[in-house]
Amino acid sequence: MIEREAAQDALGYRPLYRRVRDVLVKRIAEGVWQAGAVIPSEPELAADLGVSQGTVRKALDAMAAERLVVRRQGRGTYVARHDDARILFQFFKLVPDDGPARFPTSRFLSVGSARADAAEASRLGLARGTRVVRLERLRALDGRECVHERIVVEKARFPDLDKRDLPNNLYEMYANLYGVPVARAVERLKAIGAPPGIAEALGVAAGAPLLQVDRIATAIDGAPVEWRLSLCRTDSVHYASDLR
Repeated sequence: MIEREAAQDALGYRPLYRRVRDVLVKRIAEGVWQAGAVIPSEPELAADLGVSQGTVRKALDAMAAERLVVRRQGRGTYVARHDDARILFQFFKLVPDDGPARFPTSRFLSVGSARADAAEASRLGLARGTRVVRLERLRALDGRECVHERIVVEKARFPDLDKRDLPNNLYEMYANLYGVPVARAVERLKAIGAPPGIAEALGVAAGAPLLQVDRIATAIDGAPVEWRLSLCRTDSVHYASDLR
């Protein structure tokens, strides 16, 4: 059991609760518990894994801090959903200058599949030539289009994505239809001049300053599952990050 594994791994020691956390995360990644599903109780998990209930509680607390699960007093622990409220809080960082954060609307410009080019393969950890799905869309706040997004995912992981009616909230669809919940994302921000075609779509002059947000989203097991390149107008919105 986990306690014996910990004793055998003294040189690479990690706290026992982290081992329990990794086991539980693996079960979510493998689809044992789907988004929104209730996880077995702490006593049940402790008996299953051969550890103390306190160790399980600490593991679940760590997962809650990572927003992988939601703990509800008197009701249990649930696998986190990718609903609009969570996406707005965790993944959409553009906020209107004149008001509170709100969820954007979307308009898809194109969806298709192709062979991954060198950049796509590198960013997603794929072999060059692997089939990918490419999505292009505009996002609007209060009816004003302010973000152009180019999204790339591996076709084998999302096999019929290019044939679906796509929702505004893609992460919720990834989790619910494909069993691929996005756990975290790493972003790189840079100021660039608007390329001509995108400038026209966003209603700005070519070369006008845009905020480029280059994001790699990873699944709960740490695998990269989406590359998203967003070009954002910031004349009426700003990028807000709550550092804790």
